[in-house]
Amino acid sequence: MSNEFVISLLKDKGFRITKQRKLIVDIILDSNGASCKEIYGKVAAKDRTIGAATVYRMIRLLEDVGILKHIDMISLRT
Repeated sequence: MSNEFVISLLKDKGFRITKQRKLIVDIILDSNGASCKEIYGKVAAKDRTIGAATVYRMIRLLEDVGILKHIDMISLRT
């Protein structure tokens, strides 16, 4: 899936496309299978002004529009 496709879909659904949203989408698309925490870490490394809540809201938005699929992961101790 391309960045342009995701941005276009969000625009079509009436969402504003901000610099922060573009950065988050770029990082998500480059982070196949990453956790929310990992995505936030990568976003914060590129732009310290973007908070965790913004990243988590964007992830939820992408789940709601069908771009991302939420998978619960359970870590087992051995």
